[in-house]
Amino acid sequence: MGTRRTLVVMVKLPRPGRVKTRLARDIGRVPATWWFRHQVARLLRRLRDPRWDIVLAVAPDAEGLRARAWPADLPRRAQGRGDLGARMARQLRAAPGPVCLVGADIPGITRAHVARAFRALRSNDMVFGPAPDGGYWLIGRSARPLPPGLFAGVRWSTEHALADTLRTLPDRRVALVDTLADVDEGSDLP
Repeated sequence: MGTRRTLVVMVKLPRPGRVKTRLARDIGRVPATWWFRHQVARLLRRLRDPRWDIVLAVAPDAEGLRARAWPADLPRRAQGRGDLGARMARQLRAAPGPVCLVGADIPGITRAHVARAFRALRSNDMVFGPAPDGGYWLIGRSARPLPPGLFAGVRWSTEHALADTLRTLPDRRVALVDTLADVDEGSDLP
């Protein structure tokens, strides 16, 4: 594999009222922000691995690029404008080789999960880590460019997100890896 692997972690600046708003409705804005900040720190420590480079996709763009909330040694890229699909597609296109993208609110992610996803990209064009709610916690692509229309018509934050995304990939080899849950509401906390 001549090109280096990249793991992109999507993060938001941990500010009360700006992160984990559905979780905040259940446990409060400050506790939700505290949870997110510490979850991101634990996740980044756990996912560091010499087999891939970690890049943070940050929001909001200007503040996130200069924030001290994350390790200074990790490169950052602005998420940019648009819905979740537009922001993810931008990050998936920015990496030259195999890339996997994850959210920061999945407590169960380990290096082994990420390694399995990258292994799946050896013989597949795309890889997804399904979530029990019908979405996905990981999306990855091989060195092959993203297809036009990826994420067209995806109903984000619904039980249809994975199925809708898979429908945009009719001519691609797709693998599914481990199912993991994210934290959206208080009942999702580990």
